Amino acid sequence: MCTPTGGVLVHLCRRRPLVPRAAAGIAKHLGAELIPAELRVFSDGESKIRIAKKAGRKCVIVQSTHPPTDSHLMQAMMMAKKCADDGAQVHAVIPYLAYARQDRAFLEGESASVALVARLLEASGVKSVVTVDIHSKMALRAFSSIKNVSSIPLLAGHASKLRLKNAIVVSPDAGGVERAGEFARMLECDMIALKKSRDRATGEVTVEQKIGIDVSGRDAVLVDDMISSGGSIVKAAEVLKKNGAVKIYAMCAHALLIGDAAANIARAGVEGIIATNSIPGKHSTVDLSGTLAEAVRGVL
Repeated sequence: MCTPTGGVLVHLCRRRPLVPRAAAGIAKHLGAELIPAELRVFSDGESKIRIAKKAGRKCVIVQSTHPPTDSHLMQAMMMAKKCADDGAQVHAVIPYLAYARQDRAFLEGESASVALVARLLEASGVKSVVTVDIHSKMALRAFSSIKNVSSIPLLAGHASKLRLKNAIVVSPDAGGVERAGEFARMLECDMIALKKSRDRATGEVTVEQKIGIDVSGRDAVLVDDMISSGGSIVKAAEVLKKNGAVKIYAMCAHALLIGDAAANIARAGVEGIIATNSIPGKHSTVDLSGTLAEAVRGVL
């Protein structure tokens, strides 16, 4: 019980360092006690959570739900349930919120799974959720209490240190115009959105080759909320290179980078991938802890 509100911060220990770093940073900003949760995963894939110390009156769990998505989601709910059973008011910081892309049924027979995630978290005792750059604003409607934090100021601040030449900010598709526009305003530079289409059945991505602006001799920053398979970034980088762009950086909130995504992006001519530490990995260099701590203060 180390904060003025009597809060205890709980996080799930991971083998990789960035998620504990984020949780430790949040705890430091809040002046809260950091209580690690012990995780054991059995051979059949079941998780077992043990929190050695009883939670205080208010508890914040910190857990991203990146792959293995269902395991991490289940572990978050197990921690929340334990703290709730101990009598704590539970709040969840889920920097990367899985299933946010499934906010509606795109094809007949599909399920809007994010609504189920919201109900499951509530059933586990979670009173409010703090997340980062949720993929769909519509997904926010599934939650009774959720705060969506933007990583754009932090990422743009990092980009300002890259010594970009005649920079231009690029959204890989029209859906990211608002995000890229905010990024460009902070860098005080131009912005364009590429014309991308995706086959809903096959997932194949195509990007129009003509971009309507001269990018020759310019450095470009591709900005997206997440990079998963990397297909959109690869296609966008190839188009920018064909149109004369020099250095290209890919920046995002959530670097999922499934399979060979990072290698494929590098082969497409991207100088570097820069992401927040919402998900652990070597590209997750922009620290969210201060921003997340401020958001948590608003719900405690």
